[in-house]
Amino acid sequence: MQTPTFYSEVRSLTVYDPLAEFLGAAENGHIEYRYIDAVKLAGHSCPTVAAAYWMTLKGLANLYPDSLPQRGGIRVEFRQDQLSGVTGVIANVVAMLTGATHDTGFKGIGGRFDRRKLLYFSAGVAEEIRFTRADTGQAVDLAACLQIVPFAPETGELMQKCLDGSASPEEAAQFRENWQARVRALLLDHGDDPDVFPVRPVRQ
Repeated sequence: MQTPTFYSEVRSLTVYDPLAEFLGAAENGHIEYRYIDAVKLAGHSCPTVAAAYWMTLKGLANLYPDSLPQRGGIRVEFRQDQLSGVTGVIANVVAMLTGATHDTGFKGIGGRFDRRKLLYFSAGVAEEIRFTRADTGQAVDLAACLQIVPFAPETGELMQKCLDGSASPEEAAQFRENWQARVRALLLDHGDDPDVFPVRPVRQ
């Protein structure tokens, strides 16, 4: 599988999953996720997938500054409902990274490792997503202001040509390059830009 080279430059996320440790799936329960994992899950790379991956990294880094985030120990709340816009796409990526599900996840073993009732929609949160530590109650709100980092001006026209079949091979290649260039800019050039990815701790 060949992918754009910048994927390997995007910061990875390592979490501690007690279930993975318990069942011997990963040594010490440590699981590393990379952007390519989000791409494989979604089947494509776009600003939405990139934002979902990056907001999760930013949120967990804020909640766990001195330790690994605990997968399965994080409550996730979305302001929008699951059918609104791209919320469902974002939720799929977030669920993979955090282990949080509403009612379809792992039911647990002996009263431990339950992954249900950790993912909610249409929640009364201030931003797009709220992450909350189940153990401490510490929470953080996040958003992605993607409009600040636009596509190259000709991208829309090139996309339409690709959709209607009138694009030349050169135009199709330029469209793909423009598309991934914006993803790269979001993750590598603006990943720590607070105007693009605002992170707001929630006061207790």
